[in-house]
Amino acid sequence: MSASGRNSIHAATPVCVSVIMPAYNAATTIARSIESVLAQTLASFELLVIDDCSSDDTPAIARRYADQDARVTYLRQSANGGVAAARNAGLDRATGEFIAFLDSDDGWHPRKLELQVAQMRQRGAQVSYAGYQRVSEDGRVLSLVKPPARLTHADLLRSNFIGNLTGAFARSLGQPRFRRIGHEDYVFWLEVIRLAGSAIRIEHDEPLAYYLVREGSVSANKWRAARWQWRIYRDIESLSLPRALSCMVQYVWFALAKRR
Repeated sequence: MSASGRNSIHAATPVCVSVIMPAYNAATTIARSIESVLAQTLASFELLVIDDCSSDDTPAIARRYADQDARVTYLRQSANGGVAAARNAGLDRATGEFIAFLDSDDGWHPRKLELQVAQMRQRGAQVSYAGYQRVSEDGRVLSLVKPPARLTHADLLRSNFIGNLTGAFARSLGQPRFRRIGHEDYVFWLEVIRLAGSAIRIEHDEPLAYYLVREGSVSANKWRAARWQWRIYRDIESLSLPRALSCMVQYVWFALAKRR
């Protein structure tokens, strides 16, 4: 893996939040995503852009930001390994007290990190998440996703309530990893919340993140997503058949509600 940017060697000053941004051929969207991180009112962060061997202008764009802002580090994978491997590479390099994720086509409210860190510290939480908007490629708001105020592992089995672009966890929890599997972010947060015991929703009047819904995206294939979910219940979480069926019914219900 190669690195560029003035902070390719991390500064001695402790970082509050490590933001991990995987990117692959994201030249049309990554600048907007990076800008939403740089606009955060919480200034103590490092942004790790993990380029999964892009063949477009993604490297040039990311390097430009790394050259301009010492908080941005550009890292290029030695081989294309997928989003799970890219996020894990970011986890390996993260130095912050907390870790958060933002994909290279999504965005944040300017106060997202400030509110998240403040409320986690105030309430002694190791894991948190927030509400977010689902937005179309032409900028239309498709729906508002407002997850429950508190989650346990059992709650999370009912549905993927933690939008990966909103989640954050304390690095002191350990070394959770992303698996190369369908719904890799869901499996990751199941592991994280199992380690922590519970998670809290960050309270704010507005959604704190904006998720881009692309036409023809992997997640848009509902039958494939359902098969992935079933595999998680049976093979990853080792649920009994009756429990898996019960969770599956709830998963379908909440998936439909998310799109209203």
